[in-house]
Amino acid sequence: MSATPVSSTHGIRVTAQAALTRCGVELAAFKGDALTARTPVTGAGLFGLRADAPADVDQAVDAARQAFLVWRTTPAPVRGALVKRFGELLTEHRQDLADLVTVEAGKIRSEALGEVQEMIDICDFAVGLSRQLYGRTMPSERPGHRLMETWHPLGVVGVITAFNFPVAVWAWNTAVALVCGDTVVWKPSELTPLTALACTALLDRAAAEMGAPAHLNQVVLGAAEVGERVVDAPGIPLISATGSTRMGRAVGARVAARFGRSLLELGGNNAAVVTPSADLDLTVDATVFAAAGTAGQRCTTLRRLIVHEDVADALVERLARAYGRLPVGDPFQDTTLVGPLVNENAHARMRAAVDRATADGGTLVVGGERQLSEAAPDAYYVRPAILRMPGQTEVVREETFAPLLYVLTYRDLDEAIRLNNEVTQGLSSGIFTSDQREAERYLASDGADCGIVNVNIGTSGAEIGGAFGGEKETGGGRESGSDAWRAYMRRATNTVNHSGRLTLAQRVDFAP
Repeated sequence: MSATPVSSTHGIRVTAQAALTRCGVELAAFKGDALTARTPVTGAGLFGLRADAPADVDQAVDAARQAFLVWRTTPAPVRGALVKRFGELLTEHRQDLADLVTVEAGKIRSEALGEVQEMIDICDFAVGLSRQLYGRTMPSERPGHRLMETWHPLGVVGVITAFNFPVAVWAWNTAVALVCGDTVVWKPSELTPLTALACTALLDRAAAEMGAPAHLNQVVLGAAEVGERVVDAPGIPLISATGSTRMGRAVGARVAARFGRSLLELGGNNAAVVTPSADLDLTVDATVFAAAGTAGQRCTTLRRLIVHEDVADALVERLARAYGRLPVGDPFQDTTLVGPLVNENAHARMRAAVDRATADGGTLVVGGERQLSEAAPDAYYVRPAILRMPGQTEVVREETFAPLLYVLTYRDLDEAIRLNNEVTQGLSSGIFTSDQREAERYLASDGADCGIVNVNIGTSGAEIGGAFGGEKETGGGRESGSDAWRAYMRRATNTVNHSGRLTLAQRVDFAP
């Protein structure tokens, strides 16, 4: 199917300016020539922006630290009230923020709106959490003593986000950090500065309306050197970083060198196993979204489909037909399902991966070609691709951030699990089956080794109620729901002696 007409750069610029203004951003205050806010929809530049210098980063950290000294003693339910108001403003400006997500990340309308909804949902979660930051009481071996654990605010949280989820991941961290009593310094991707400015303006407004301290969230703009300054800041006890494994390896080492904490959300080379008992209609629907949604630019994108040899031919035929019907083009068009790659480098990496895969004996089933547009010659729209591979070659083991799906075959479930687990990443995986025993085997401790393991659902589209994150080179971090809040707090073990006399543990006798 041909590409849909592409919006004009002028129209996109007007849309972005209007959304920013409604969110409370005075763009003139950020004008400069160090950064260019671009849109992958046309590939053109929109606005010139300033970048923060190292001294600016230090000032932002200091301001957040001063705000923390006040915020940490604010009752947690009061902190939750601020997050509640922020969620209300997000709801009010849902369309504005979605416009900016589409402008900067190229997401189709439903996915952009869904990302903003994810922000609203995590605010709801965090409001409830503000009354549930539970400690615990344990029995003491000493009479007249109470032994307990309490949780306290940690400090300033440094949040480094990637382009593909320009607002949701920041919200996961920030909503939870705020109710925990922390403050935030945010370094967004240099590819998505406008969304960061809009979110910061709305949170600042919520803080002012609720009488909260200023500077609870500080945004710093710039390229890698700005992120490095945040990572190295001794006043930031926790760095939450989302990005590539290469980036995470550098961040983790630098933070560890100063005895800070890291929460890393890194690469994913996600797989789904399709068994002979799978519902193929369900499998096709789930696979197409997981593999082609967001133009393959999710850390949870389905990149490897491990199919039993008895159903592989039939499934690939169905997938090829579904891929052939995918509308690729302007993400502002309601009928579009696949928007652009973020830039030329992303396209070059996809093409290189396809070439390597075919050189390894793979067969290109469908897609892979760039769709050129006279209206947007600098944009990179591609047809999502499927390749059948003779085995799990080196290129298959690597994450290519593009709509590129490798199909492998297997004979028994143990082989399928081995194929899933033998890559270095461990974020998300799934199995399609109607056999309860196969499902339970895949979920077992000797089954899939990922942080997210699903049955009869794709690898992407996680809900905020569960902790999000993965194992191995995915980094081991957990964000969003469940008990992920503990990463943003420090634990204290307390012993209270109300007996009136000194009793030592372990029967120690030390009477002077």
